[in-house]
Amino acid sequence: MERSLRAGRLATFAYFALNGFLMGMWVVHIPVVEHRAGIGHAVLGWLLLLLGAGAFAGMQIVGPLTDRFGARTVVPVGAALCSAALVLPGLATNGWMLGAALLALGFGNGCLDVSMNAHAVQVERGYQRPVMSAFHATFSIGGVLAALVGARALDRGWSPPVTLGAVALFGLLVTALATPALLRPEPATPTAPAPAAAKARRRTPRRIWVLAALALMLMLCEGVANDWSVLHLRDGLGAPAATAALAYGAFATAMTVGRLLTDRMAARFGPVAIVRHGASVAAFGLAMAALSPWIPLALIGWTLFGIGLSGCIPQLFSAAGHVDRDAAGANVSRVAGLGYLGMLAGPAIIGPLTHVVPLNLTFFLPVAFCLTAACTAGILRSERTASPRLETETV
Repeated sequence: MERSLRAGRLATFAYFALNGFLMGMWVVHIPVVEHRAGIGHAVLGWLLLLLGAGAFAGMQIVGPLTDRFGARTVVPVGAALCSAALVLPGLATNGWMLGAALLALGFGNGCLDVSMNAHAVQVERGYQRPVMSAFHATFSIGGVLAALVGARALDRGWSPPVTLGAVALFGLLVTALATPALLRPEPATPTAPAPAAAKARRRTPRRIWVLAALALMLMLCEGVANDWSVLHLRDGLGAPAATAALAYGAFATAMTVGRLLTDRMAARFGPVAIVRHGASVAAFGLAMAALSPWIPLALIGWTLFGIGLSGCIPQLFSAAGHVDRDAAGANVSRVAGLGYLGMLAGPAIIGPLTHVVPLNLTFFLPVAFCLTAACTAGILRSERTASPRLETETV
């Protein structure tokens, strides 16, 4: 059992890294794909909504399927879909083809996202201690690797179909190698509920919707950093382009490092403390960045924002997965789905607000969301989800 659990954990790391790598390769190739399809920025912005719509649909469909067939069956299917769909944007020669390609890529990404998080919950249940944040850190590392590999491929002049096609084949190979190590489905809860109880059981608990609302708010905050941190330094503080890029770099690095450290902290202090104090630090950091007249202080603020947010989302996913073992996939899909919508909503909300107030002042909306998450973090304290205990013996 210990060997299979270790193997299952390594396989989960592989899938998270693969997901980050696949989506990172798409991001790196966005300008080239846009030019190949012959569209402008405005059209691309609308087409990216199809990527989000596909992901949301995939998340909602695959959640119940994961509960029914097990993550061991669904994760490889999601990984194969995401890998195969990656080549499609590279083949697009017009807006319609690109829209269909992004819808397919988003669907595959949503399927893989929810199913691998459901498997991560199963691994965490086996370890009986927090391990979720490290998986999310591996996703970020996969994105960094994609940036390096993608930049190298573009520098050599490789076309999008060639590069993305090669990455798709690599993704299918990783899927084939990692699948045998995935954990077998856990036996269903032995208690057989009465018909009335069964109907209540199918209804999504209110607690899941609260967790989903928190995920929406906190992932919107993450989306704000992704889309507006560089513009804040460049346009708001007059930083050179190279210096402005450090804002997102500081945030992303802090997120990755923070997630690598969060599991042990969550085991010692519990997920409530991680979300409460993390969201508070994030609020303080973003407020500092928004109000700072100096570039170095603003960079410190974006770094604190990343550190604070780093451990929050993994705790929400973990808590959702532990609410009901037999509905872990469906519950994770709801939290992840609303969270993903929040990340997409960031540009849509902040952009129009800049017509009313300066960009730095719009950041106080995500500051308020972080403070709301800090005040309501107690929702994570409940029964089994409160905190998987830290065992002295490491599996």
